[in-house]
Amino acid sequence: MTSPTPDALLGPAEIRELAGALGVRPTKQRGQNFVIDANTVRRIVRTAGVRPDDVVVEVGPGLGSLTLALLEAADRVIAVEIDDVLAGALPATIAARMPDRAGRFSLVHADAMQVRELPGPAPTALVANLPYNVAVPVLLHMLDTFPTIERTLVMVQAEVADRLAAPPGSKVYGVPSVKANWHADVKRAGSIGRNVFWPAPNVDSGLVSLTRRTEPVRTTATKREVFAVVDAAFAQRRKTLRAALAGWAGSAAAAETALVAAGVSPQARGESLTVEEFARIAENRVGGNVGENRAAENRIAENVAENVAENKESTAK
Repeated sequence: MTSPTPDALLGPAEIRELAGALGVRPTKQRGQNFVIDANTVRRIVRTAGVRPDDVVVEVGPGLGSLTLALLEAADRVIAVEIDDVLAGALPATIAARMPDRAGRFSLVHADAMQVRELPGPAPTALVANLPYNVAVPVLLHMLDTFPTIERTLVMVQAEVADRLAAPPGSKVYGVPSVKANWHADVKRAGSIGRNVFWPAPNVDSGLVSLTRRTEPVRTTATKREVFAVVDAAFAQRRKTLRAALAGWAGSAAAAETALVAAGVSPQARGESLTVEEFARIAENRVGGNVGENRAAENRIAENVAENVAENKESTAK
């Protein structure tokens, strides 16, 4: 197999030429910002530690900048693209620019949040420039759905990168931090400037590295049960856990009982807890099963929705 030449990767002129030929204008609705710098995509591949035997899944390949760089290094690349035009054009781009490796590329034309299976061998790595507006849910869905993914490197909005990698006690530690840590050890892996994108975003980007836990969180609670505690704790993050978990537990007194049994102070707040501590709280809920109290679940969902709305309003301001 011959090695691709540097010209195989896409630069600013090639990106704009491709986009023009397809009539593509990046849409804010889908959070599209195309990487136009070959050095940046190669840096992402190096930072991800992609190996010759890896089967890499990429979400949101766009015009193929990162896809081509991944094909230089991996055994196979599976790209998941929701956009009709981009999905239709990508195989031809791969065939034209890396004909010797086109057989190692597969395209899944679908919404990543709906993907439950992938063609070919099971993926071992996830490497993606994730759309800013859906980065966290897509990341968590892929990690949850494909347990064979051992290593992940995603490029996301810098603020989201900080939240994902935040340790307990940090001001930005929250739901994404805990849920990502359920699956993996998470760390910041670098920053990306705005000038490597077209169009240039209004925010900086960051790289986040996630290495799958060799041993899952030790708990008798299910993931759903643990995540219900996390959602409740951060839906009212200014409150103590005794108050914030009252709806989840059925009452403030029941929440305090669960907290004390878990070895967690009822006066603590969610941002101080590890994922293991959230798991212990879930284990000690009276009744033990999240599904036994639908009313509590509804209250938690309402609080989460209100919290999201408040954050959006604050950001808009």
